Amino acid sequence: MWLIVCASSSIAEDRKCGEEVRELVQAAGLGAADTPGVAVAVLNNGQIRFQCAYGLRDFRTRHKIDVQTNFRLASVTKQFTAMAIMLLAHDGKLRYEDRLTDIFPEFPAYGRAITIRHLLNHTSGLMDYEDLMSSADSHVFFSRGQIQDAGVMALLKQQKRTMFSPGSRWAYSNSGYVLLGLIVEKVAGSAYPEFLRERIFAPLGMTNTVAYVRGRNEVRNRAFGHSREGQGWNETDQSPTSATLGDGGVYSSIEDLAKWDRALNQQRLLSQGEMQAALTPVQVEGVQEPDGSPAAYGFGWFLNGYHGQPRMWHYGESIGFRTTIERFPAVKLTVVVLENRSDPDPARLALRIADLCLSAHQPGPARGGNVC
Repeated sequence: MWLIVCASSSIAEDRKCGEEVRELVQAAGLGAADTPGVAVAVLNNGQIRFQCAYGLRDFRTRHKIDVQTNFRLASVTKQFTAMAIMLLAHDGKLRYEDRLTDIFPEFPAYGRAITIRHLLNHTSGLMDYEDLMSSADSHVFFSRGQIQDAGVMALLKQQKRTMFSPGSRWAYSNSGYVLLGLIVEKVAGSAYPEFLRERIFAPLGMTNTVAYVRGRNEVRNRAFGHSREGQGWNETDQSPTSATLGDGGVYSSIEDLAKWDRALNQQRLLSQGEMQAALTPVQVEGVQEPDGSPAAYGFGWFLNGYHGQPRMWHYGESIGFRTTIERFPAVKLTVVVLENRSDPDPARLALRIADLCLSAHQPGPARGGNVC
């Protein structure tokens, strides 16, 4: 049994654990009050057991980051896109083995070999739309300087083939998750942001979480992204790829992500059996973590373990934002780190915090409690 070192058996122990987490945040260079910053949460079964926030949401208002501050999640969005697809499968409106051309008959012939399952677990072989944006005529698919989902679809329709035979290899694909967002819209008959709101966010009480579309909705308590330049900071909140949805368009806070975590633990949206598909790692060549080490991927989650502990996790990187969620479902421990700045690495910080909470693997009952 894995033990939790930061036990909840006394207020003193909780305070000591909190002090250690704060020291890690400070050591990571994230503790300043007058720079872009960070929100951190340690969750047990969806309940916030420790939280801290440092820094500014933006330099114009100088509002402070807090637990309700909404950060662009970037690729942490993919777990919500995957859940949307799984809910449609639950409804009987699609199957994981449906072909891309079943959903979009006008898609080029190479889409006949691509299934929804391939899109979910990054084995489709689709060209990366960010690479395709460098083509001479790609600007025609931009709106106000950004590519949107329809533009990604148009670029992919110009292609004649995939990078490899679908299902034969693994390669992380933002293109695939943009298409999954479009599949949600086509099959559900409602816009992607509305489907997420109606089927995921509203039922779970995630009232401030939104798939952001400029001019159509707003992000409350919004953090703006920043990048360091010399000794100062520039607001770098949007790039040409910041308007796509299914691969990275959701904004959320540690308060709302605690509700998401609780729902996953309690199977609020799907049964344990229905969730199994998301938690089954794909078995193909080329599956790697971002650092190149061997990894496993399901539907919207990396699934490689950590020190022998089962783990579901994902990272997000976008201009001015870096995020991570690290879930250890066997002990119902989750660490969330959200930054509105381009450095440092939130996953490294999250795992150091997890190390405070997870003891060495040894037999015997948990000591005193099971949360930081």
